[in-house]
Amino acid sequence: MPTERPPIERARRSIYRRSWDLKVNVVAASFMLGPQARMHVYRRCGLDIETPKVQPGCWFFGDDVAIGADTWIGHRCYFDSRARIEIGSSCDLGMEVMLCTSDHRPGAHERRAGRFAAQPIVVGDGVWIGTRALLLGGVTVGDGCVIAAGAVVADDCAPDGLYAGVPARRVKDLA
Repeated sequence: MPTERPPIERARRSIYRRSWDLKVNVVAASFMLGPQARMHVYRRCGLDIETPKVQPGCWFFGDDVAIGADTWIGHRCYFDSRARIEIGSSCDLGMEVMLCTSDHRPGAHERRAGRFAAQPIVVGDGVWIGTRALLLGGVTVGDGCVIAAGAVVADDCAPDGLYAGVPARRVKDLA
């Protein structure tokens, strides 16, 4: 069993976390900040972001996020980055796309949300993810895919395919 941290250490971590949240999820997420300034704040806070095209209102749980060059991140996207999230270059994410790396394993009858688990999400280059799509932990979306609006991606997506539905299935090959 891990030893408990001293109260002063817990307080320092809490202050750091709140300060990080304020910078990333309030200041940088504000409509008052321009794209270049937003990217600068994200980088200063440890996110690996190579594009100024992150729109206002996005929310990040942690800094284990990489977003490639020339990628567009729509308004109010949600990055549950308890495990690594990697998004390639020249991608487009619609409004309110959710990337959820965390989950719970099924528990006992008394509490079905059992042990916490987090798995990374990888999105290849040139991918287009439609509005309000949801990507679950452990998935890889291959280069050149299109994920339809509202789709729930629970399994890997092979390159150059159109995926739609709940759960998302390959419905078309893309040239």
